[in-house]
Amino acid sequence: MPFLDLEAMHLPSFRSFNVGLMSPAGQWPLLIGLSLALGAILLTSGVPAALLLGPMIAAIALGVSGATIRVPRGLAFGAQAVVSMLIAQSITPRTVAAFLSDWPLFLGIVIATIVASSALGWAMSRRRLLPGTTAVWGTSPGAASAMVLMAEAFGADARLVALMQYMRVVMVATAASLIASIWVDTSGVPRPVVIWFPPLDWLPLIETMAVAGIGTVVGYYSRIPSGAMLVPMVAGAVLNSGGWITITLPEWVLSASYALIGWRIGLGFTSAVLHHAARVLPHIVASILLLIAFCGCMAFVLVRLLGVDPLTAYLATSPGGMDSVAIIAAATPVDIGFVMALQTVRFFVIVLVGPSVAHFVARRMQGMVR
Repeated sequence: MPFLDLEAMHLPSFRSFNVGLMSPAGQWPLLIGLSLALGAILLTSGVPAALLLGPMIAAIALGVSGATIRVPRGLAFGAQAVVSMLIAQSITPRTVAAFLSDWPLFLGIVIATIVASSALGWAMSRRRLLPGTTAVWGTSPGAASAMVLMAEAFGADARLVALMQYMRVVMVATAASLIASIWVDTSGVPRPVVIWFPPLDWLPLIETMAVAGIGTVVGYYSRIPSGAMLVPMVAGAVLNSGGWITITLPEWVLSASYALIGWRIGLGFTSAVLHHAARVLPHIVASILLLIAFCGCMAFVLVRLLGVDPLTAYLATSPGGMDSVAIIAAATPVDIGFVMALQTVRFFVIVLVGPSVAHFVARRMQGMVR
């Protein structure tokens, strides 16, 4: 089916209430209030990662209603740095040893996921469900910002690529959270009391924030792909495992970071982008569901070959984003070290080779069109 010109169509507007008419000073309290309400409802319902999903849903609602506010880059980097330290906390010598003992299987699953996503993008482009090579860049399971930038440089529709990448993150996070809540039987188990402001030994917290901050700045200016997340994560893991620091992340720091990440993802869904993508949204959703199903098959392989519990295997193979999966894994009774070991390997491989693979497939597609 040939791709249809969405701009020429008179599609109904997604805006039933234009939040954009409000000033930023009015939009922020609305976003914060709605996030608190939804987060509280999900938290009370026992949904894992409620403090990520609530703000993310609130941000999506305001984004498609015309909100103009965005999370400042500095705060977004800060939130990402905190989650990097959360991941670093879970990477121990035992985790590394577990990976080294089964590294061919880990690497095989990662490569299979990249091949499957590339094949999916190639098939969508061949059928002209999306314009040009857009699908090739949009189906990559990670390195979202790099994919958007390279897609735009390659002549693909950057808006649709961004939508596919962010929608994948939202759907994967939502599916993982729902599966975790269904899988874990908490009936009869008293819900743990969340201590928002525990007594603190301030030195470990200052050391944690210093490593996160310095690592983010070094990673950003080093031009390492996704260095703003990778450098503090690696530095934190080495220092924490070596006993030089003790990573300390109180609940109020984590919750604020979860909310910022949820807002950053959710506010990317604007009415203009959805309007532009209206005709292809079913294909985008179907491609994401296929990728999630394929990764579920990879989880089954882990269960059968390594005896990993199914929920741990599912979260370990979920196709991104790593920060949202880390938040969900931290809130559920799984082997977070195993989850983050496989997620980290996938993240590294996709950052290093993902853009090149997508670029190769996109060039082949362009050659076939000519």
